[in-house]
Amino acid sequence: MALPSALRRRVPVFPPPPPVTTQVTLPEDGRAANFTRIPTTDKVAFVTIDDGWEKDPRALQLLRAANVPVTLFLEVDAVKGDPKYFTALQSAGATIENHTISHPILTGLGYDAQKRQICGGADRLASYYGRRPTLFRPPGGNFNATTLRAVHDCGMLASFTWMESADKGKFRFQPPQKVVAPGDIILMHFRPAFVDDFLVVLNAIHKAGLTPARLEDYVPGAAATPAAG
Repeated sequence: MALPSALRRRVPVFPPPPPVTTQVTLPEDGRAANFTRIPTTDKVAFVTIDDGWEKDPRALQLLRAANVPVTLFLEVDAVKGDPKYFTALQSAGATIENHTISHPILTGLGYDAQKRQICGGADRLASYYGRRPTLFRPPGGNFNATTLRAVHDCGMLASFTWMESADKGKFRFQPPQKVVAPGDIILMHFRPAFVDDFLVVLNAIHKAGLTPARLEDYVPGAAATPAAG
């Protein structure tokens, strides 16, 4: 199915992402780090999409039309009814990462329960998509030191929250920020307003003179795609 021309005209055109000049530094003390942005001067920003409950058929056409990398932080309970929907997005260039099994507020759980959610999410997504996730997003952006230890122990390289977000077609900055800055991570969801949210994110990045880049390229070891085991 082709993207309707009215939507196609709303998709900005980006140059290719510039070469990666720096990557994040990962701790070596048995825990993962959490990043709200990538500390880089590269003229890039990062589109991340959470959960997976709403499965708009236009998402695939939008992703192909935009021709930009995105990272999907998927919740197992949200995708298990139709995992092939996201296989198509993966084939169009999306990278699938981990967002737990059932989206609990992790800070209310102990280490074992957090580890079950994080390890279980990674293992299940690996069985669906042929690659075990290397990055993690805590549900609601809520994490603590226990979360970061479980993230590390489950084989995830790092945890990510965000600087800006989009919902219901509105783009939201964290004050006092008024423009997307190099290295910013942007959050949106698979929700009913997916089309408008995706377009408002792309246009905010374009207005800032930046290009969407792949988050995994800025994390040492994350770009590799090991097969599910």
